[in-house]
Amino acid sequence: MTLIKSISGIRGTIGGKPGDNLTPLDTVKFAAAYGTWLKQQRNKDNYKVVIGRDARISGSMVQQLVMNTLTGMGIDVVDLDLSTTPTVEVAVPMEHADGGIILTASHNPKQWNALKLLNAKGEFLNGVEGEKILKIADANDFDFAEVDELGEIFINDAYIDIHIDEVLNLELVDEDVIAAANFKVVVDGVNSTGGIAIPLLLERLGVETVKLYCEPNGEFPHNPEPLKEHLGDICKLVVKENADLGIVVDPDVDRLAFITEKGEMFGEEYTLVACADYVLSETKGNTISNLSSSRALRDVTESHGGEYFASAVGEVNVVELMKDKKAVIGGEGNGGIIYPELHYGRDSLVGVALFLTHLAKKKMAVSDLRASYPSYFMSKNKIQLTPQLDVDKILAAVAEHYKNEEVSTVDGVKIDFEKHWVHLRKSNTEPIIRIYTEAQTQNEADQIAEDMIEHIKKVAGL
Repeated sequence: MTLIKSISGIRGTIGGKPGDNLTPLDTVKFAAAYGTWLKQQRNKDNYKVVIGRDARISGSMVQQLVMNTLTGMGIDVVDLDLSTTPTVEVAVPMEHADGGIILTASHNPKQWNALKLLNAKGEFLNGVEGEKILKIADANDFDFAEVDELGEIFINDAYIDIHIDEVLNLELVDEDVIAAANFKVVVDGVNSTGGIAIPLLLERLGVETVKLYCEPNGEFPHNPEPLKEHLGDICKLVVKENADLGIVVDPDVDRLAFITEKGEMFGEEYTLVACADYVLSETKGNTISNLSSSRALRDVTESHGGEYFASAVGEVNVVELMKDKKAVIGGEGNGGIIYPELHYGRDSLVGVALFLTHLAKKKMAVSDLRASYPSYFMSKNKIQLTPQLDVDKILAAVAEHYKNEEVSTVDGVKIDFEKHWVHLRKSNTEPIIRIYTEAQTQNEADQIAEDMIEHIKKVAGL
């Protein structure tokens, strides 16, 4: 059982002992630390926080603990109950709230839950802000409200519909062209809130929908991370139903994957590539993804006359660079679409609407659309080192060895070669180096990873 504290929130498994797992005591402590930090931002009479959750089994319990802790500090709560991460992000500024908390462990299995923390813009906290909250929690430095100053809970279950309204109001989302395409789509909502939000969106877009695992009961029917090895059921059902495509989201609906009409993966890296292709065809500008994302986004961006930039891994880093470079779209290669015209957060609803508009305008099959993009293949590996080894020193030696190539040390070591790349990142919790490679065939990507592992061993003297 595990409890992980980080700048982006607190995550852990339900049950067990305080300090070792996400117990009620840990939940209350961290919620109180967030509430304390919130009050330090501005001195005012009233504070407000938006709370939403995915459908995992522990969600209701954790939500009650968090909401009542905040009201105990004199902070009002807007309770969205079952919601999505991007919906909460949209709701925070609409409610003129001081912050938001999403109760979700994202793609982690059902025994996990987490508190993901937002600022007043509805965006994830940066490293400095997260560190302050961790220090407050460690110090138990809380001040609760007196009886006449307790906060209140206001229930608002309309925000998924409001979120859909905002998506449909986007200039680049064309409801008419989507409806005219007469799409038939299979949706895998992994029995969480995507099973509510995505079918509602598709209904508004005039799309025939076949639901698979769309009952929001938190009983995940397969590993909830939307990867090929977990999605056999929807791949079969798309073919059986003669559907145009399949749509898969993770439990909190910020990661999006597509299935072609042939029952094959479109490729989670290519969710962003396709959406960016459409946006760039209508809006000239730059794009951002993280250093471990596919080179295909760079290729597509440059084909439209834009410029591509890579950030350190992590949504907050992508968003920061998007703002700096005034990117028109960005995100992460795990299927996270960030479209600033609506908000700076990964949003599967935005991704679905942009993708379907693109597909309808192209008037081609999903498999043909995928074939129109440059093909790259990834390999993801890791090497276990001994605790005595200096991982930073090893990475520095690798960077020096390849200094004549294009090397980035923004986040670990990323080496760009002419036809492939290698990205090395160290773990913050154990002596591991994660190795990501991308090349023009799977065999090449795997071989490059093996060669790099051997090189690391040589540098480390193993």
